[in-house]
Amino acid sequence: MPLLLPSSLYGLARPFLFGFDPEHAHELTLDGLARTQNTPLACAYSAPRVSDPIQLAGLSFPNRVGLAAGLDKNARCIDAFAAMGFGFVEVGTVTPKGQPGNPKPRMFRLPQRDALINRLGFNNEGLEAFLANVQKARFRKAGGAARPPMLLGLNIGKNAATPIERAVDDYLACLDGVYPHADYVTINISSPNTANLRSLQSDEALDALLGAVAERRETLATRHAKRAPLFVKIAPDLDKTQVAVIAATLKRHGMDGVIATNTTLARDAVKGLPHAEEAGGLSGAPVREASNGVIAQLRAALGAGFPIIGVGGILSGADAKAKIAAGADVVQIYTGLIYRGPGLVREAAQALLRDRSKA
Repeated sequence: MPLLLPSSLYGLARPFLFGFDPEHAHELTLDGLARTQNTPLACAYSAPRVSDPIQLAGLSFPNRVGLAAGLDKNARCIDAFAAMGFGFVEVGTVTPKGQPGNPKPRMFRLPQRDALINRLGFNNEGLEAFLANVQKARFRKAGGAARPPMLLGLNIGKNAATPIERAVDDYLACLDGVYPHADYVTINISSPNTANLRSLQSDEALDALLGAVAERRETLATRHAKRAPLFVKIAPDLDKTQVAVIAATLKRHGMDGVIATNTTLARDAVKGLPHAEEAGGLSGAPVREASNGVIAQLRAALGAGFPIIGVGGILSGADAKAKIAAGADVVQIYTGLIYRGPGLVREAAQALLRDRSKA
């Protein structure tokens, strides 16, 4: 259960923990977090939240370090991650119906490069179970005015069995379900592990999807008397022309922000290593530069003020600062948490706070 260990012990325990199959270790960790959150045992992984508030997309983020989607697909451990000091946590990706994902094995470590390859395929229990877990979370009731709660992002996608031509139906079904419970909603069109999903990043498909999502958001905003921001998560494997088209489409449809980036299909940085040629998305240190490059291109195309969440390859406070320097407003971590442990959350948040104080 790697995340249950105090960060001071994590480095010593990691070789033992990495003896487990990666997905098995992942599930053991989540099971442990789910059982211990909101109990005295949560002190094993709890840490004071660094206060570094920022206003973004109409929301008040307590600090600039979040958890990326994919780690807690079924929203089982929201309170546990809140206790680790994150300013915001994104759970999912959820699909309308539960699905098993791709055949196992489907997750592989590349420790020589602080990297992972996964081809999980949106394995999740479906929208109904996801929403039940979200509504059980207590994080919004903790802390009072002196300790504003972290924010919660809900990440939505399409079922593998849904034809790409009907993808919009799945996104709208998920949006309807998650909207009342989300501080923001993320439209995930960039996982490489669902067939044809990334084709939704193309000009016409993206235009149709975001047009439908924007229209539905207006209905939901009236129905629920709240306007939840919409973010779109994109891939790192895009050229400058594709990034420019996406940026223009985001603005045209009134999206509130973009998350850059998901995992990469590139293998140059891990060539020759065990598991390097496994199919799936590569995350961790090797995606850092590609992610930063896309962030910089987005910032140039979108201009100042358009919210960008930077994710990909953050394994230190310095990496988090580089994301901000590239053009991101806030950052998310995932693979870095697996390699560095929960201490990375505070390290990154403190680094960004110090960096801001110098500005």
